[in-house]
Amino acid sequence: MNRLREVSRLLDEEHRANLILLRRVEQAFAPSSQAQRRERGDLMVAFGRQFDQEVRRHFDFEERELFPRLNDGGAGDLASLLAEEHEAIRAVADELLPLARAAGEGKLDDPGWDALRRNALEMAERLAAHIDKETMALLPVLDDLLDEATDRDLAFGYSTT
Repeated sequence: MNRLREVSRLLDEEHRANLILLRRVEQAFAPSSQAQRRERGDLMVAFGRQFDQEVRRHFDFEERELFPRLNDGGAGDLASLLAEEHEAIRAVADELLPLARAAGEGKLDDPGWDALRRNALEMAERLAAHIDKETMALLPVLDDLLDEATDRDLAFGYSTT
């Protein structure tokens, strides 16, 4: 997808990388999956790191830098909706990440694996739907809303954090 603005391009690249990881999570927990618990645990540790290092950073950037601009530019409803989704995703992550760490350490019992599977699939569904929404609604608005200088400054700031 060709984006006019650097911020949109950076966010879109992160979306694509996250979708690849989310598909791996969904496949690992699919009923027909032959993935062993160790493989799933390693994948969930990687997902937890991705969430902690990239997704939280992504959300924080949007909330701090982009959503106020959306509000000022007349797209406050979109900003509010996306912020609500961030909170819902963070709530799932709060349950999922301790389970993912325990799985990676080999310390999860059968009920823990069931909870991990449930939360992992919920996270994959919520985050994929959120990414689709941002790709279809947020990024085009940003391309129209940001001028070249603001885009450059935001992209530089985001890529150096």
